[in-house]
Amino acid sequence: MQRTRLATLIETLANRFGRWVFNPWRRLSLVIIGLLFGNFFGIAVASIAGQTADLDVVISALLLVGVEVISWWVYRRPRPGETAMGFGMEVLNAFKLGLVYSLFVEAFKLGS
Repeated sequence: MQRTRLATLIETLANRFGRWVFNPWRRLSLVIIGLLFGNFFGIAVASIAGQTADLDVVISALLLVGVEVISWWVYRRPRPGETAMGFGMEVLNAFKLGLVYSLFVEAFKLGS
């Protein structure tokens, strides 16, 4: 790849983002934000799908497939080192955990 200004800019931004993310407090805060956003997404999907009760089976099947794909993608290979890809997978896994947790809480609230 040629050393153009765009390639240099993207490489510099990626390096700065990598240094910014590997601060332990920022990393933890972004993982917690992923967990909370997954919780919010699960509650929103459950209440929207529960309003009409037409697509409950389809929505639950899509959520199940999504959770299984995320689990397969995160756990299929050994843990990568300190890379941005490993951090993205960690946030995605936290999103999945928040989603599953919120669906369990919704099920307990409904008594089913």
